[in-house]
Amino acid sequence: MKPRYQRLMFILGGVAIVAAAAGLVLFALKDNVSLYFTPTQVFNKEAPQGHSFRIGGLVEVGSVKREGDGLTVHFSITDTSKNMPVTYKGILPDLFKEGKGVVAQGKLRDDNVFYADEVLAKHDENYMPPEAKHALEEAAKAQSAVNAAPVVSPAK
Repeated sequence: MKPRYQRLMFILGGVAIVAAAAGLVLFALKDNVSLYFTPTQVFNKEAPQGHSFRIGGLVEVGSVKREGDGLTVHFSITDTSKNMPVTYKGILPDLFKEGKGVVAQGKLRDDNVFYADEVLAKHDENYMPPEAKHALEEAAKAQSAVNAAPVVSPAK
């Protein structure tokens, strides 16, 4: 075999090994990657149905309801535009409060309720995930645009 073909086979073999390694890494990360969505995005069917993802926003004031078992909690997450009902069974973080930021990881089921496996409360009053901050700003802009629209009365 000529040296030229030997170099070509060596390069192709290296590329195949790198491609196989990248494929294995992506396959291993497939179940561990968790995308972030807002309640508005979930309402618009942008979130995956039946797959794990994160939803974030503010805990709606007056929405927290606890069941008798002491572990199951029902609440709503809002981005000031849309609300998403959430059910969580477990111990909530100490910083979990109505009107405060929260990120929940779990799955959206057919009954349009988000069943959380994990709930994370915002740890600092000044911090908000960039995605949540952007979503709240967009919702506020949309709400102000609706309120600023002139009311036109029908002509007589």
